[in-house]
Amino acid sequence: MGTVMSFTALTPQQLERATEDPDRAGEFLDAHYDHDGEDGIAPEAFGGYLDKAWAGVQFLLDAADATVELDQGGYPIDDKGLNGWTVEDVRRTAGQLRELPWERLAEHYDPVRMTERAVYPGVWQSDPEGELEYLRVHYAVLVAFFDDAARAGSAAILQFG
Repeated sequence: MGTVMSFTALTPQQLERATEDPDRAGEFLDAHYDHDGEDGIAPEAFGGYLDKAWAGVQFLLDAADATVELDQGGYPIDDKGLNGWTVEDVRRTAGQLRELPWERLAEHYDPVRMTERAVYPGVWQSDPEGELEYLRVHYAVLVAFFDDAARAGSAAILQFG
């Protein structure tokens, strides 16, 4: 699975409606982001945008024996890459991430092994220090998203796209 990943917070009721009618999930996300590239809003402006860093972050989480499964978490809403994360999923993940400081994950950064295992997007050896920083920045985005969503009592939608 190679693409960008993002998480979007929503109310439990909105998640329930999106689950009942997957087309509504897409409509919700379109309305939430409401940008077509012409309004100057970059995807990075949205709270849970992980870009292509998600697989590298997942590699580090796995290497640190974390139980967080970014691409497998939640439950499928449709067959196009939307997964619903309940309030409990969000709270549990926030708690797990709070216990994993970046320094602990960074100890497991191994560009050679990541390349050998074909960890998406496969750029780990091109600029190892730059790619480590890329992962650090997006891990911080991930932690902040889940922390904010958990404190707000939000559910979430995971989107590949």
